[in-house]
Amino acid sequence: MVSPRHQRLSAYRETSTARVGATLEALFTEGGVDARLDAAMRHGLLVGGKRLRPLLVYLAGQALGAEEQTLDAPAAAIELIHAYSLIHDDLPAMDDDDLRRGQPTVHKAYDEATAILAGDALQALAFEVLARPRPPRLAAMVTTLAVASGRQGMVAGQALDLAAVGGLPDVEALAHMHAHKTGALIEAAVRLGGLAAVDEDDPRLALLARYARAIGLAFQIHDDVLDVTGDTATLGKISGADAARAKPTYSSLLGLEGARQKARELADEAIEALAPLGDAAAPLAELAAYMIERDH
Repeated sequence: MVSPRHQRLSAYRETSTARVGATLEALFTEGGVDARLDAAMRHGLLVGGKRLRPLLVYLAGQALGAEEQTLDAPAAAIELIHAYSLIHDDLPAMDDDDLRRGQPTVHKAYDEATAILAGDALQALAFEVLARPRPPRLAAMVTTLAVASGRQGMVAGQALDLAAVGGLPDVEALAHMHAHKTGALIEAAVRLGGLAAVDEDDPRLALLARYARAIGLAFQIHDDVLDVTGDTATLGKISGADAARAKPTYSSLLGLEGARQKARELADEAIEALAPLGDAAAPLAELAAYMIERDH
Protein backbone atom coordinates (compact mmCIF):
# COMPACT_ATOMS: atom_id res chain seq x y z
CA MET A 1 0.00 0.00 0.00
CA VAL A 2 1.32 3.44 -0.96
CA SER A 3 1.73 5.73 2.07
CA PRO A 4 0.15 9.23 2.11
CA ARG A 5 3.67 10.68 2.17
CA HIS A 6 4.60 8.89 -1.04
CA GLN A 7 1.30 9.87 -2.65
CA ARG A 8 1.94 13.55 -1.88
CA LEU A 9 5.49 13.39 -3.19
CA SER A 10 4.31 11.60 -6.32
CA ALA A 11 1.80 14.41 -6.91
CA TYR A 12 4.50 17.06 -6.47
CA ARG A 13 6.75 15.21 -8.90
CA GLU A 14 4.02 14.84 -11.52
CA THR A 15 3.20 18.55 -11.35
CA SER A 16 6.81 19.73 -11.52
CA THR A 17 7.72 17.24 -14.26
CA ALA A 18 4.80 18.41 -16.37
CA ARG A 19 5.68 22.08 -15.90
CA VAL A 20 9.38 21.76 -16.65
CA GLY A 21 8.66 19.33 -19.47
CA ALA A 22 6.40 21.86 -21.15
CA THR A 23 9.01 24.59 -20.72
CA LEU A 24 11.76 22.41 -22.20
CA GLU A 25 9.61 21.14 -25.07
CA ALA A 26 8.69 24.70 -26.01
CA LEU A 27 12.37 25.48 -26.60
CA PHE A 28 12.22 23.33 -29.74
CA THR A 29 8.97 24.59 -31.26
CA GLU A 30 11.03 26.63 -33.71
CA GLY A 31 13.64 24.64 -35.59
CA GLY A 32 17.28 25.51 -35.14
CA VAL A 33 19.95 25.98 -37.77
CA ASP A 34 20.91 22.28 -37.87
CA ALA A 35 18.21 19.62 -37.58
CA ARG A 36 20.62 16.85 -36.53
CA LEU A 37 22.00 18.97 -33.69
CA ASP A 38 18.48 19.77 -32.50
CA ALA A 39 17.55 16.08 -32.60
CA ALA A 40 20.61 15.15 -30.54
CA MET A 41 19.81 17.87 -28.00
CA ARG A 42 16.25 16.60 -27.70
CA HIS A 43 17.50 13.04 -27.28
CA GLY A 44 19.77 14.03 -24.40
CA LEU A 45 17.21 16.32 -22.76
CA LEU A 46 13.69 15.01 -23.33
CA VAL A 47 14.06 11.21 -23.28
CA GLY A 48 13.18 10.20 -19.71
CA GLY A 49 14.93 11.27 -16.53
CA LYS A 50 13.97 11.73 -12.88
CA ARG A 51 13.73 15.54 -13.15
CA LEU A 52 14.96 15.69 -9.56
CA ARG A 53 16.73 19.04 -9.85
CA PRO A 54 13.71 20.88 -11.26
CA LEU A 55 11.61 19.36 -8.49
CA LEU A 56 14.04 20.83 -5.96
CA VAL A 57 13.71 24.25 -7.59
CA TYR A 58 9.92 24.13 -7.31
CA LEU A 59 9.80 22.78 -3.75
CA ALA A 60 12.47 25.14 -2.40
CA GLY A 61 10.88 28.14 -4.07
CA GLN A 62 7.42 27.29 -2.83
CA ALA A 63 8.76 26.72 0.70
CA LEU A 64 9.80 30.38 0.73
CA GLY A 65 6.67 31.70 -0.97
CA ALA A 66 7.60 31.93 -4.66
CA GLU A 67 4.88 31.86 -7.29
CA GLU A 68 4.98 28.64 -9.32
CA GLN A 69 5.35 30.37 -12.69
CA THR A 70 8.47 32.23 -11.53
CA LEU A 71 10.15 28.85 -10.98
CA ASP A 72 9.70 27.49 -14.51
CA ALA A 73 12.79 29.20 -15.98
CA PRO A 74 15.27 28.26 -13.22
CA ALA A 75 13.85 24.71 -13.15
CA ALA A 76 14.41 24.37 -16.91
CA ALA A 77 17.87 25.95 -16.68
CA ILE A 78 19.13 23.50 -14.07
CA GLU A 79 17.81 20.55 -16.08
CA LEU A 80 19.53 21.83 -19.23
CA ILE A 81 22.85 21.95 -17.36
CA HIS A 82 22.24 18.48 -15.94
CA ALA A 83 21.43 17.06 -19.37
CA TYR A 84 24.55 18.59 -20.89
CA SER A 85 26.67 17.12 -18.09
CA LEU A 86 25.28 13.62 -18.67
CA ILE A 87 25.91 13.77 -22.42
CA HIS A 88 29.54 14.69 -21.81
CA ASP A 89 29.88 12.24 -18.89
CA ASP A 90 28.85 9.39 -21.19
CA LEU A 91 31.44 10.18 -23.88
CA PRO A 92 34.18 7.62 -24.68
CA ALA A 93 36.83 9.97 -23.26
CA MET A 94 35.03 9.99 -19.90
CA ASP A 95 32.74 7.18 -18.67
CA ASP A 96 32.18 5.62 -22.12
CA ASP A 97 28.57 4.61 -21.42
CA ASP A 98 26.26 3.09 -24.03
CA LEU A 99 22.99 3.41 -22.12
CA ARG A 100 21.29 6.33 -20.36
CA ARG A 101 17.68 6.45 -19.15
CA GLY A 102 17.07 3.14 -20.89
CA GLN A 103 18.08 4.59 -24.28
CA PRO A 104 21.32 4.70 -26.26
CA THR A 105 23.53 7.54 -25.09
CA VAL A 106 23.74 10.54 -27.42
CA HIS A 107 27.13 9.61 -28.88
CA LYS A 108 25.76 6.14 -29.64
CA ALA A 109 22.49 7.37 -31.11
CA TYR A 110 24.27 10.00 -33.22
CA ASP A 111 28.06 10.30 -33.07
CA GLU A 112 30.73 11.60 -30.73
CA ALA A 113 31.20 15.02 -32.34
CA THR A 114 27.45 15.66 -32.40
CA ALA A 115 27.17 14.63 -28.75
CA ILE A 116 29.87 17.14 -27.77
CA LEU A 117 28.12 19.91 -29.69
CA ALA A 118 24.71 18.97 -28.27
CA GLY A 119 26.09 19.25 -24.74
CA ASP A 120 27.71 22.59 -25.54
CA ALA A 121 24.45 23.93 -26.96
CA LEU A 122 22.39 22.78 -23.97
CA GLN A 123 24.81 24.50 -21.60
CA ALA A 124 24.50 27.82 -23.44
CA LEU A 125 20.72 27.42 -23.70
CA ALA A 126 20.48 27.07 -19.91
CA PHE A 127 21.70 30.62 -19.36
CA GLU A 128 19.48 31.97 -22.14
CA VAL A 129 16.43 30.35 -20.54
CA LEU A 130 17.35 31.62 -17.08
CA ALA A 131 17.91 35.20 -18.26
CA ARG A 132 15.00 35.56 -20.67
CA PRO A 133 12.27 36.40 -18.06
CA ARG A 134 14.63 38.91 -16.34
CA PRO A 135 13.81 37.86 -12.77
CA PRO A 136 14.49 40.34 -9.94
CA ARG A 137 17.63 38.55 -8.72
CA LEU A 138 18.97 37.55 -12.12
CA ALA A 139 22.63 38.32 -11.34
CA ALA A 140 22.55 36.12 -8.25
CA MET A 141 20.82 33.33 -10.17
CA VAL A 142 23.30 33.42 -13.06
CA THR A 143 26.22 33.42 -10.63
CA THR A 144 24.72 30.48 -8.74
CA LEU A 145 24.30 28.42 -11.89
CA ALA A 146 27.68 29.34 -13.36
CA VAL A 147 29.67 28.59 -10.20
CA ALA A 148 27.84 25.30 -9.63
CA SER A 149 28.45 24.22 -13.23
CA GLY A 150 32.10 25.09 -13.69
CA ARG A 151 35.59 24.93 -12.22
CA GLN A 152 34.30 25.41 -8.67
CA GLY A 153 31.49 22.91 -9.07
CA MET A 154 30.36 20.09 -11.34
CA VAL A 155 33.16 20.21 -13.91
CA ALA A 156 35.74 20.21 -11.12
CA GLY A 157 33.98 17.19 -9.66
CA GLN A 158 34.14 15.41 -13.00
CA ALA A 159 37.89 16.08 -13.14
CA LEU A 160 38.34 14.71 -9.62
CA ASP A 161 36.27 11.66 -10.56
CA LEU A 162 38.45 10.88 -13.57
CA ALA A 163 41.60 11.31 -11.49
CA ALA A 164 40.28 8.88 -8.85
CA VAL A 165 39.81 5.91 -11.22
CA GLY A 166 41.92 3.02 -10.05
CA GLY A 167 42.94 4.86 -6.88
CA LEU A 168 42.10 4.31 -3.23
CA PRO A 169 40.81 7.61 -1.80
CA ASP A 170 39.39 7.76 1.71
CA VAL A 171 35.80 8.66 2.54
CA GLU A 172 36.65 12.36 2.99
CA ALA A 173 38.23 12.58 -0.47
CA LEU A 174 35.24 10.81 -2.01
CA ALA A 175 32.85 13.20 -0.26
CA HIS A 176 34.87 16.17 -1.55
CA MET A 177 34.64 14.88 -5.10
CA HIS A 178 30.90 14.20 -4.97
CA ALA A 179 30.17 17.52 -3.27
CA HIS A 180 31.29 19.03 -6.56
CA LYS A 181 30.27 16.47 -9.19
CA THR A 182 26.77 15.73 -7.87
CA GLY A 183 26.17 18.04 -4.94
CA ALA A 184 26.93 21.35 -6.62
CA LEU A 185 23.97 21.20 -9.01
CA ILE A 186 21.65 19.93 -6.28
CA GLU A 187 22.67 22.87 -4.07
CA ALA A 188 22.23 25.21 -7.02
CA ALA A 189 18.73 23.89 -7.71
CA VAL A 190 17.66 24.58 -4.13
CA ARG A 191 19.30 28.02 -4.09
CA LEU A 192 17.74 29.00 -7.44
CA GLY A 193 14.31 28.15 -6.06
CA GLY A 194 15.00 30.19 -2.96
CA LEU A 195 16.30 33.17 -4.95
CA ALA A 196 13.06 33.24 -6.93
CA ALA A 197 11.39 34.18 -3.64
CA VAL A 198 13.84 36.07 -1.41
CA ASP A 199 16.98 38.21 -1.47
CA GLU A 200 20.48 36.79 -1.08
CA ASP A 201 20.77 37.86 2.56
CA ASP A 202 17.63 36.04 3.71
CA PRO A 203 18.73 33.63 6.49
CA ARG A 204 16.39 30.93 5.22
CA LEU A 205 18.70 30.39 2.25
CA ALA A 206 21.33 29.11 4.68
CA LEU A 207 18.87 26.53 6.00
CA LEU A 208 18.14 25.41 2.45
CA ALA A 209 21.88 25.19 1.74
CA ARG A 210 22.40 22.88 4.74
CA TYR A 211 19.53 20.73 3.51
CA ALA A 212 20.89 20.62 -0.04
CA ARG A 213 24.42 19.65 0.99
CA ALA A 214 23.08 16.74 3.02
CA ILE A 215 20.70 15.40 0.39
CA GLY A 216 23.29 15.84 -2.35
CA LEU A 217 25.65 13.46 -0.62
CA ALA A 218 22.84 11.10 0.43
CA PHE A 219 21.70 10.94 -3.19
CA GLN A 220 25.18 9.97 -4.39
CA ILE A 221 25.69 7.37 -1.68
CA HIS A 222 22.38 5.76 -2.57
CA ASP A 223 23.40 5.82 -6.24
CA ASP A 224 26.54 3.89 -5.27
CA VAL A 225 24.38 1.33 -3.45
CA LEU A 226 22.05 0.99 -6.46
CA ASP A 227 25.02 0.45 -8.77
CA VAL A 228 25.68 -2.74 -6.77
CA THR A 229 22.14 -3.85 -5.91
CA GLY A 230 20.08 -2.58 -8.86
CA ASP A 231 19.49 -4.09 -12.27
CA THR A 232 20.07 -2.49 -15.65
CA ALA A 233 16.39 -2.51 -16.66
CA THR A 234 15.30 -0.61 -13.54
CA LEU A 235 18.27 1.75 -13.41
CA GLY A 236 18.09 2.65 -17.08
CA LYS A 237 21.89 2.39 -17.28
CA ILE A 238 24.41 -0.42 -16.95
CA SER A 239 24.52 -1.73 -13.37
CA GLY A 240 27.92 -2.53 -11.87
CA ALA A 241 29.60 0.04 -14.10
CA ASP A 242 31.52 1.70 -11.27
CA ALA A 243 33.20 -1.53 -10.21
CA ALA A 244 33.97 -2.39 -13.83
CA ARG A 245 35.81 0.92 -14.20
CA ALA A 246 37.60 0.58 -10.85
CA LYS A 247 35.86 3.71 -9.57
CA PRO A 248 35.94 4.27 -5.80
CA THR A 249 32.45 4.33 -4.27
CA TYR A 250 30.86 4.53 -0.84
CA SER A 251 29.81 0.92 -1.17
CA SER A 252 33.40 -0.18 -1.75
CA LEU A 253 34.77 1.96 1.09
CA LEU A 254 32.03 1.49 3.70
CA GLY A 255 30.33 -1.72 2.58
CA LEU A 256 26.69 -1.80 1.55
CA GLU A 257 25.24 -1.54 5.05
CA GLY A 258 27.71 1.15 6.06
CA ALA A 259 26.80 3.15 2.97
CA ARG A 260 23.08 2.74 3.64
CA GLN A 261 23.54 3.90 7.24
CA LYS A 262 25.50 6.97 6.14
CA ALA A 263 22.76 7.87 3.65
CA ARG A 264 20.12 7.55 6.40
CA GLU A 265 22.13 9.84 8.68
CA LEU A 266 22.42 12.46 5.96
CA ALA A 267 18.70 12.32 5.19
CA ASP A 268 17.98 12.89 8.88
CA GLU A 269 20.42 15.82 8.88
CA ALA A 270 18.65 17.34 5.88
CA ILE A 271 15.23 17.04 7.50
CA GLU A 272 16.55 18.58 10.73
CA ALA A 273 17.87 21.61 8.79
CA LEU A 274 14.34 22.30 7.52
CA ALA A 275 12.70 22.36 10.97
CA PRO A 276 12.69 26.19 11.32
CA LEU A 277 10.76 26.49 8.05
CA GLY A 278 7.80 24.54 9.43
CA ASP A 279 5.07 22.98 7.31
CA ALA A 280 6.08 24.94 4.20
CA ALA A 281 9.15 22.72 3.90
CA ALA A 282 7.32 19.41 4.44
CA PRO A 283 7.58 18.45 0.74
CA LEU A 284 11.36 18.94 0.88
CA ALA A 285 11.52 16.66 3.92
CA GLU A 286 9.50 14.01 2.09
CA LEU A 287 11.91 14.27 -0.83
CA ALA A 288 14.89 13.74 1.50
CA ALA A 289 13.36 10.45 2.62
CA TYR A 290 12.67 9.44 -0.98
CA MET A 291 16.31 10.06 -1.93
CA ILE A 292 17.43 6.99 0.00
CA GLU A 293 14.43 4.79 -0.81
CA ARG A 294 14.26 5.08 -4.63
CA ASP A 295 15.11 2.13 -6.89
CA HIS A 296 16.64 4.14 -9.76
